[in-house]
Amino acid sequence: MKATEKIESDLRAFALEYPETHEDFPWGERAIKVKGKAFIFMRAGDDEVSLSVKLPNSRDMALDLPWAEPTHYGLGKHGWVTAHLWPKEKPPLDLIRKWIDESYRAVAPKTLVKTLR
Repeated sequence: MKATEKIESDLRAFALEYPETHEDFPWGERAIKVKGKAFIFMRAGDDEVSLSVKLPNSRDMALDLPWAEPTHYGLGKHGWVTAHLWPKEKPPLDLIRKWIDESYRAVAPKTLVKTLR
């Protein structure tokens, strides 16, 4: 397994642990959704994993990082951030997991969010 595939697989497994999540593949890209609404888009290439998450609380901090940018297609203006992760640079996966958590909490119905710790 390539390093990019391992990162994608690990983050995918983490995201799918949240209540009532499922996977979809619109436009050939992996999307993990809760109640039909995406909270993460992810793609593993040969040397990079890119992922987009909704960050209503930490968006500004995230955009200060050199490997993050507003998500294209008009999503950036709604708080979505795209991160570009290169395995050779040892990406901060703990931070990415926090972003996945924030994105889930931003998109999921409040009744599901209340079930989280």
